[in-house]
Amino acid sequence: MKDLIEEVFGQSRLDPNEIARETMRTPLRKRFYQLASVVEAQGGYGVELDGRGLRTPAKAPLVAPNAAIAQAIADEWNAQGEEIKPASMPLTRLANSIIDGVASRSKDVAAEIVKYAGSDLVFYRADTPEALVARQSATWNPVIAWADARFHGRFILAEGIHHVAQPQTALDAIAQAVPENAWALGALHLATTLTGSALLALALAAGKLDAAQVWHAAHVDEDWNFEIWGADEAVLARRAARFADFEAASLILRLFPLADRAG
Repeated sequence: MKDLIEEVFGQSRLDPNEIARETMRTPLRKRFYQLASVVEAQGGYGVELDGRGLRTPAKAPLVAPNAAIAQAIADEWNAQGEEIKPASMPLTRLANSIIDGVASRSKDVAAEIVKYAGSDLVFYRADTPEALVARQSATWNPVIAWADARFHGRFILAEGIHHVAQPQTALDAIAQAVPENAWALGALHLATTLTGSALLALALAAGKLDAAQVWHAAHVDEDWNFEIWGADEAVLARRAARFADFEAASLILRLFPLADRAG
């Protein structure tokens, strides 16, 4: 079973785009088990397939920090049909990435989140048309106001894509707020990369915005283009797949919120 898990899921990665590409390259495998169940394990709760402990592609025991996450992973495995479809198992993929990747390089992962904050999506605004400018402001300005207060900074906005440096004190405060817990860190990193915004991901983790609000805020520009030019079915399909990954990250962040929920 271990070799099949590695064959199905490949090596764990944090980049959701690479995960999607690898999933498309990997042939689907036949279901090789009857039942996935949750059991107590050292360090938390494991998932068993027909009584055999589930492991990550790197062959580490797949142990979740609480029963709710483990049960959600087991539910993904139980929902599989005759073939195992990794694309339909976002929480399992995220757990693999956290255990095999995040836990061993937490400082690098945290630094990537802070790097996103230095050129965050919500800082860069359109100059025209007025309706889009107004929509960006209405959606993103409350996030900026919250972040200014939460991270004791004054973030700088810009029109277009010309880079503007953000206050180092604010970036340092964000670095301090990034969780050390590997599960929360991995979920925050995934939410950041999927939205293009560390501030939106942090607002989600802090309970300032819910998952639907964050996902909407991350797609203001794309939704505007859909309204003007019409929706692209291929883009919508990719977006739906990414939303499934985002929901997995959101589940973990709800269970491991930022300690300071002020703001």
